[in-house]
Amino acid sequence: MRDEVTLSNGAPTAGRDASRPGYSATLGRVETYFDKTATRTWERLTSDAPVSKIRQTVRQGRDRMRDLMLSRLPADLTGHRVLDAGCGAGQMTIELAARGAEVLATDISPSLVQIAEARLPEALRKQVTFTSGDMLCHTLGQFDHVIAMDSLIYYDANDIGRALAALETRTGGSIVFTVAPRTKALMAMWYAGKLFPRSDRSPVMIPHDAGKLAQAASTQGVLGQVKPIERVTSGFYISQLMELRA
Repeated sequence: MRDEVTLSNGAPTAGRDASRPGYSATLGRVETYFDKTATRTWERLTSDAPVSKIRQTVRQGRDRMRDLMLSRLPADLTGHRVLDAGCGAGQMTIELAARGAEVLATDISPSLVQIAEARLPEALRKQVTFTSGDMLCHTLGQFDHVIAMDSLIYYDANDIGRALAALETRTGGSIVFTVAPRTKALMAMWYAGKLFPRSDRSPVMIPHDAGKLAQAASTQGVLGQVKPIERVTSGFYISQLMELRA
């Protein structure tokens, strides 16, 4: 059941620092998991194909969260450049492009990027650029908005703060992202997951308290306000919507 709980679209790769083996090790597990182990599971979950009841709750939760994240952006994104940070199989990418945005869709998994590109309707192709790798890379340019859905759930508060600080310098508007909230139910699943051998489960997400996360972001150089927006709970999908605004 850990796979259903911890599915994610990608992860930042900036700050690949040999002096921080924990971060590097986590990054390696996330990259391997989503590009090798979980690609087909993720492809099926993000399609209309029949899935188990557990995965159906995850699908419904993700649909709800995606709608909430999009509601934080203007309805008309014509002329706006948006980073879909951790695009996964491309569901958010399609929605952003349909609103008129120029989308840079990136993911740590080249396999998922290929799926996203194949799914993109022909009519929207001129608006979307796909790439795989580091969503924090400065060569990706400037953005009006950033959306990072389930892309940061495996990282501690300081790493998330550093990622937000890096994105903030290149984003004119809002940064909308999700984290795993520190709830009793999620913490119970988190501790239970630690009982299983690492080879049998996906990388472990890190639950966060929204207030402490905001403090950590400020410590890491974030200038804007990081605040919680809304929480989505749907079976095994539990996620907290957060927003960074200037």
